[in-house]
Amino acid sequence: MVVRALAADAPSVAAQLFGSGLIGAREGLETGIVVMILVAFLVRSGDRGALKWVATGVGAAIAMVAAIFVGVRFGTSTVTGVGAELISGIASLAAVVIVTWMVLWMRTASRSISADLRAGMAKAVAGGPLAVSALAFLAVGREGVETALLMVGYAENTEGSSWPLIGLLLGIVVAAVLTVLLYFGAIRIDFAVFFKYTGVFLIVVAAGILAYGIRALQTADWLPGLTANAFDISSWFAMSSWYGTVAQGIFNFRADPTLLQVLAWGGYVVVVSTLFLRPTVGAGPPDSDRPPPAPSAAAPHL
Repeated sequence: MVVRALAADAPSVAAQLFGSGLIGAREGLETGIVVMILVAFLVRSGDRGALKWVATGVGAAIAMVAAIFVGVRFGTSTVTGVGAELISGIASLAAVVIVTWMVLWMRTASRSISADLRAGMAKAVAGGPLAVSALAFLAVGREGVETALLMVGYAENTEGSSWPLIGLLLGIVVAAVLTVLLYFGAIRIDFAVFFKYTGVFLIVVAAGILAYGIRALQTADWLPGLTANAFDISSWFAMSSWYGTVAQGIFNFRADPTLLQVLAWGGYVVVVSTLFLRPTVGAGPPDSDRPPPAPSAAAPHL
């Protein structure tokens, strides 16, 4: 019986692992690049003694992000009924706002993020250990808070399943390994392609979280139109099937969305994708898109 249950849940588990794992890999790699730039600057400038203060700031940022995730995700688990729907809706919309801002911000900021971080670290080293730790904390915390809120919204429809969290952690592990390999020049990644396609994926995921949040607020009677379905294909599209669990697990899809959900989903994807994919002004590749140089463990150049 247990084996049958696991086999039946396999598509749902795979979908949750894939979706959250890709989120973890993308967000973790963004964070890894930030840390790599800071570490490489200190190594090249001969300030290796400041590396421990970078580690302190990174560790504090990770602890803060974990606390935010646990507090929002599990701190509201005892709330039921309309209150739970309201909290889920607000948390989902907050996640969408932050993810949208970060995706669009990284699109242009990536062109100067390396130079900005190096300049900031030069000032921080002159300011002392606290300044170095603060810079690392803020740089990593910014990425981490986005990931925490995105995962809260992403995992809302999994009914307490731990698979999204496991997938996220696996994705972060992959990102950490890739970051180390990049640092030592063992591999090269076309960051422009990687962040472009994973950015589009995040936009679609965020659109699903938006639709989920709207449905939750409709259920809580904060938004109208709960009974006005845009369509209902539940008669032939079984949400309990493998394709249904995959669609729900990755994109928050449901077979009977409300009209407001569909309009919000479509409008969000069109508008944000257009802003994200439009050509950027300025010449030259983004700093974070430049491939790493030949291997040099002593002084990597970024």
